[in-house]
Amino acid sequence: MGKTSCAVLREIRLAKQLWPEHISKILVQQLGRMIEKHGLSVLSGDIQLLNAKWYVTHSGLLGLATRCRCYGIWIHPVPEFCNKALGQWAFKATVFKSRTCKGFAGYGDADPTNVSPLVRGAEMRVAETRAVNRALRKAYGIGICSVEEIGSFAEPVPSPREAKKVPPQAVDGKNGNYGGPKVRDRLCQLIRQHQLDANLVKSYAVDFCGTKSLREATREQVENFVAHLAEWAEKDRNALLCHLNSYLGMKEGAA
Repeated sequence: MGKTSCAVLREIRLAKQLWPEHISKILVQQLGRMIEKHGLSVLSGDIQLLNAKWYVTHSGLLGLATRCRCYGIWIHPVPEFCNKALGQWAFKATVFKSRTCKGFAGYGDADPTNVSPLVRGAEMRVAETRAVNRALRKAYGIGICSVEEIGSFAEPVPSPREAKKVPPQAVDGKNGNYGGPKVRDRLCQLIRQHQLDANLVKSYAVDFCGTKSLREATREQVENFVAHLAEWAEKDRNALLCHLNSYLGMKEGAA
């Protein structure tokens, strides 16, 4: 990786904190090269590590285009591959890096079979985003795939049947127990099972419960959050990871 700047080292340290069990020496080297070459940032959510592979995000690609003074992006649907009734959409995007650039084209498609259930009904916008991502990756030499392109084709995370629903649990009712020992243990189990960052999950929980800290959340609020987290992790772990990373840099609630 050559001479590494302080900024790159900070990004690598953050990546190791986010994915301590999954980031290898090779992945660190790859990350360093991407940061140095393209100015991508883990802290800003430009890069995601999924299934031991790096992925760039839509916001990361747009940020790169802005820094490189992209001249413009032309997007239009491809009618022969669109069917509104079936929710099937296809777009072509062309990125112009300068006034004289002939353009870098990319296609993106989406339908109910290849998008997350969380964005079902928004296939048109997903297809447009995928097209833009592919065109931007071609224009600026980004060899890794974008998170938005993989859709529901991302490798599913195995989940036991009991993860589908969290039954009511008896708790001691004391503050600081995250709703009680059994609910707390269930939350810890979900974090380990789906390889989530505990601090980011805690920040999300505080936001979900609408309290200043988890100490102030009621048993019912925490139980609802755990059930919600389990369902989301099982349906679309990649989308959950993207949402959790939006809490990077925010102050954690008191445990």
